[in-house]
Amino acid sequence: MQIIRNCSSKLLRHKYLCQPRVYSLYYSTLKDADKKLSLAAGYKPRPVENAYWEREERQANLPKASASSCRRGTYRMLLPPPNVTGNLHLGHALMATVQDVIARQREQLGYQVDWIPGTDHAGIATQVVVERTIAASQAKTRQELGRAAFLDEVWRWKAEKGAGIVQDLRQLGCKLNWQREYFTMDEQQAHAVNVAFERLFDEGLIHRRHSLVNWSTTLRSAISDIEVDVVDIKEPIELAVPGYEHNVLFGRIYDFAYRVVDGETLPDGSVEEIVVSTTRPETVLGDVAVAVHPLDPRYIKYRNIDQVKLKHPFRDDTIPLVFDIAVDQEFGTGAVKITPAHDKFDFELGNRHKLQPRQVFNETGHVLDEYSEFKGIPRFEARELIVNRLEEMDLLRKVRSHTMQLPICSRSKDVIEYMILPQWFLKCKDLAKDALSELHSGRLQILPPSFETEWERWLQDSRDWCISRQLWWGHQVPAYEVIDSQRNSQWVAALNETAARQKAKQLIGSEEFTLKRDPDVLDTWFSSSLLPFSTAGWPEESYKERYPLDIMQTGHDIIFFWVARMMMMGLKLTGEAPFQRILLNGIVCDAHGRKMSKSLGNIVAPQQVVQGASLESLKAGLEQSCEAGIIKPAELKTSTAGMTKMFPNGIQECGTDALRFTLMSHNIKSHFISFDVNACYTNKLFLNKIWQAMRFTLGSAKGLGVSLHQFETLEGVNLGIWDRWIIGRLAETLSVCSQSYSNYNFHLATAALKTFFYQNLCDTYLETTKTAIANHTVDAYIHVGTLTACLSWGLQAMAPYTPFVASELLQHVPLNIELKLSEYKDEKLDEEINEIVNICQNVRQIKSRNEISKRHQPHLSLFAQSTDSEGVLRRHLPQIKVLTRCEDVELELLDESEKISKQLSFFSTAGALCSFGLKVSDGLAVTAEKRDEMQLANTKKLKKLVTELQRYRMRLDNEAFQLMADKNVKTHFETKVKELEAEINSLTRLAVSS
Repeated sequence: MQIIRNCSSKLLRHKYLCQPRVYSLYYSTLKDADKKLSLAAGYKPRPVENAYWEREERQANLPKASASSCRRGTYRMLLPPPNVTGNLHLGHALMATVQDVIARQREQLGYQVDWIPGTDHAGIATQVVVERTIAASQAKTRQELGRAAFLDEVWRWKAEKGAGIVQDLRQLGCKLNWQREYFTMDEQQAHAVNVAFERLFDEGLIHRRHSLVNWSTTLRSAISDIEVDVVDIKEPIELAVPGYEHNVLFGRIYDFAYRVVDGETLPDGSVEEIVVSTTRPETVLGDVAVAVHPLDPRYIKYRNIDQVKLKHPFRDDTIPLVFDIAVDQEFGTGAVKITPAHDKFDFELGNRHKLQPRQVFNETGHVLDEYSEFKGIPRFEARELIVNRLEEMDLLRKVRSHTMQLPICSRSKDVIEYMILPQWFLKCKDLAKDALSELHSGRLQILPPSFETEWERWLQDSRDWCISRQLWWGHQVPAYEVIDSQRNSQWVAALNETAARQKAKQLIGSEEFTLKRDPDVLDTWFSSSLLPFSTAGWPEESYKERYPLDIMQTGHDIIFFWVARMMMMGLKLTGEAPFQRILLNGIVCDAHGRKMSKSLGNIVAPQQVVQGASLESLKAGLEQSCEAGIIKPAELKTSTAGMTKMFPNGIQECGTDALRFTLMSHNIKSHFISFDVNACYTNKLFLNKIWQAMRFTLGSAKGLGVSLHQFETLEGVNLGIWDRWIIGRLAETLSVCSQSYSNYNFHLATAALKTFFYQNLCDTYLETTKTAIANHTVDAYIHVGTLTACLSWGLQAMAPYTPFVASELLQHVPLNIELKLSEYKDEKLDEEINEIVNICQNVRQIKSRNEISKRHQPHLSLFAQSTDSEGVLRRHLPQIKVLTRCEDVELELLDESEKISKQLSFFSTAGALCSFGLKVSDGLAVTAEKRDEMQLANTKKLKKLVTELQRYRMRLDNEAFQLMADKNVKTHFETKVKELEAEINSLTRLAVSS
């Protein structure tokens, strides 16, 4: 660094940056300052990204600063682990980008960011995909293959797919701590899962019991609520169900009769009966009661009878009539059959009335052997047979259309069967209470706050969590059944069989027992709920050095299934909340607001947006997914059709930065986020705009004989009005960016950055500098210095969002140009320049509408509304000439007495300062049609101005407004009325004169 004194010295080539006074100007004398770095003619994402990774690789080989040397400490985050079932999707890309932006911003603030990557074994999802793959390649089921061989296949599949996900995350630019990468079934995670289970079991929080679960007959496993899709059926419809050759009809309700035992004989000779309504007649075999509302007048007569019994049509026994206020009197006949073994509502009601459940189907969805007439028949085939038998017995009363909700397994597309089976459960009541207290005490912050009610709703109504799954892929339950010599069964939890035997011996006081490990695996969410501390090394005490996290960021759709459970398990197993701030993002949809789905063919992979993809390659990708078992052959056709409709010309290459910037341009806290590939390409063009601004600045500096690295301060420099304005816009933009990080409104930062670079810097300020720079005037040096400062500080603000292009361009400018931004915030100047820019935009609109170009030699006449307006306009005439692209600009005062003598080809008004007219050469014929169009446009404008004037006058005439509004507001309204009156007057006079 060298200090140059006496800036009036002719030896200083960039002397014109300085005021004519003595002060210190700093510029770099380092060799790197004059390093020649080439900049391509246009922004091309791929070479820019490749160059970035080359720089990162060189940086990785340099000595790293220790965490202890970081002045702000460590900032910890955990990436929600993507499922190992495929490549990254846009939902993952959104979360990863949000967290990467946070990480990069924290690094800029001086934090040592510890952001942990990993992948999830995704029990059900992975097993389903691998089963399909094996079926396609080997024509075998997992049962035929055997558990050990099947698990070997899954591990091989994981090794292949897991690498793809990691590569996608790296290409997205994520600054993850790859040294701490984990897999939810690696040795450390497996140990943590087993320890957690054992501790919770020994404390009595985990227990085994028979209970109703969501059962997939195809997977032969219980599944969680999040894996159940509820389909609304409005009218009868046939749907494909796995395992059935023909489609199954849904959307009908059946009325059939239960005859009352010892009931009255009716006048027509029929026996007294109660007609029930059901959408599932196949479960009648397991009915244990009929329920009605106690206040239903149709059944009030039975209230006084001690016990009403009904004859079961398929069993040689009777069932009771029970009264329960939960029964919906409006549903069907008001009487409902109760089958606790296969229905959620019936299960709850059955428990209240102590009814013994009767199971109808086995684990594959076939009727049990005890119902001999229908044994072994699939449930939906049994439905038709049972309905026919009811009709033969003269018990079927009516079949009609009915709206219903059908639960579908999201993995197998099978219809969920509710089944009572032995499962492992975790008691959540007390755990949920602790998690709620974190929110109520103010220790936990949830963003957006609207999800606080969701947090409360889930946790206040928290039930026991079914944590076991009847799968092969996953953490095998570390529980062992102990059967003593008397055939009594008990369970112990242990980390291994040796420890289990020791516990069993202590439990029964004998060595005469058999030991068998439960073959089931744990719910994937169980292992995921431990991640904040299991990835830190728990149960080893060293985990405390990396726990808790500073923020938990993920999608709002798993706030209960994952986030709340992490809170519960963290508090229980470590005694400390795993995080104190939760940031939830919305669900990524397509440009039309539709959820991404295979049937719509609107699923787009991030890499397809980044690299571009032809329609043929998009179709080929779908076919590969089908071959890999990720989508079914039946879904391939609809996906292909949807993809062809969405992207008939394929997807244009956008680059990673444009993808990231587009994702962050949405309010991530919105419930749904509509992603438009076209918007992504537009942002690529925006980045090219910045690229061209850098090329212009570099070229301008070269023409002036200076290097951009010589500009290290703007302090004391005699900046012009437009220089001060653009620095003021930079200051405002950086302020918005700073605020957006604190409240996570990243879309406001990206909007501010886009406005600054696109509209303020490139389209406005840069254009105003071209004349001075081309003529090498005194101001040229100041303009180049100002452009350098704007690009340096602006690109640093862009860097968290667009790291690749920002890193490339920031090599060409100094990074710490001294600039007291607060001194350049000038609202009055902003207002003045905005008025000038607005005038120029109005002129350009007239020119564009009438196809006026440079060859028509347009001459602009400005008519100032007042002497003050005239003074303002005169200060900016050179800039107006440049921004309007006119041959020359004339300015005159438009007072009350003066008439407009000029013959104008086109005219209009441009806000409070002035009206304007355009005169063009004879090369452009101003036809009657064009004049009519101009008159129509001005008439519309006049009408709009009059309406706005009336609105302002009404407010001013309102007594309440006069009483309640402060002086500044009143002054604003009065000024606005005068401005509107003047603009209306000038527009009217221009119309008359022309």
